[in-house]
Amino acid sequence: MKKILALLGLAVLFFTLCGCRAVRIEEGNRTPLSYTVAEFSQIPEEAQELIREKKESEFQLAYQRGEDLFLIKGYGRQMSGGYSIQVKELSASSNAIFFETKLIGPSEEVQGGEPSFPYIVIRTEYRDVPVQFQ
Repeated sequence: MKKILALLGLAVLFFTLCGCRAVRIEEGNRTPLSYTVAEFSQIPEEAQELIREKKESEFQLAYQRGEDLFLIKGYGRQMSGGYSIQVKELSASSNAIFFETKLIGPSEEVQGGEPSFPYIVIRTEYRDVPVQFQ
C-alpha cells in the first residue's frame, strides 16, 4: 500500500512539474520606453482598489487595460510623509520590460507627522512580455 501511495505521489509531482515552464528573460539590448506618471484619478478603478488593499506592505503590480500598461510600485508604510519616488529605468528588451525605481526619503524638516504609503504609477504602452521589477 505504501508503494502505491508513493508511486501515486510521484506521478502527481511529475504531472505538476510538466505543466510548468520557465521563461528566460534576456536582458540584451534595452530600449528606453516612453511613459507618464499617472495621477490617482487616471488609474483604472480596479487598480485603485488593489493599491488600497496592498499599500501597508511593499508591492509591485503590472495592470493592463486596453493598449495601456500600468506599472505600480509601492513602498509600504513609512513613518512620515515627504517621500518621493524616482524612476531609474523603464526599458524593454526583445522579451521583457524592466522597471526600476528608488525611494527618496524626506528632508529632516519634513520628517514627523502621520505615516505615509508612497507609491508610483507609470503608464506606458502595453507589450505582451513579462515585467521585471528591479
